[in-house]
Amino acid sequence: MSSEQEEAGEEGAPHIWILRHPVYQQMKDLQVEDSAQMHAAFLVYLDLTEVRQWKEVSCVKSSELKLFLLEGRENEGAPVQTVLPLPAHRSLTHHSIRHVLDRGFPMLLCAVASDSTLVYQRLTDGLATPDPPVGPFQDVGRRQSRKRRHQH
Repeated sequence: MSSEQEEAGEEGAPHIWILRHPVYQQMKDLQVEDSAQMHAAFLVYLDLTEVRQWKEVSCVKSSELKLFLLEGRENEGAPVQTVLPLPAHRSLTHHSIRHVLDRGFPMLLCAVASDSTLVYQRLTDGLATPDPPVGPFQDVGRRQSRKRRHQH
């Protein structure tokens, strides 16, 4: 295979451009040994910057957890958020979550599946009240239970 074919991503080297990307090189320079987490962090970085148009996205190393974190702003002037990119097969300990939450920023966990699907979850320090379900079924259920109580 010629070097031109490799650069074009042909003949079994479809991701060679990733290895040459400046941000991927910066991640390598941070020397986090978990290559699966580095790949996940890079995919999340691309999603945040290219698709979601976040501002000021940077990669930082968590020496204690031995993994990458991303920091950025959803838009100009928004607070800095920390994103923990993690391959979907990796587990997290309470200690790991606590360490990231102690950074003081709003925090997102991004699970990265083997097919590059990204799933974001907001992590909080405690229980968060979700928005109530939307739809006509909510009111119907209440009316039916009221009717049953009045009938008995």
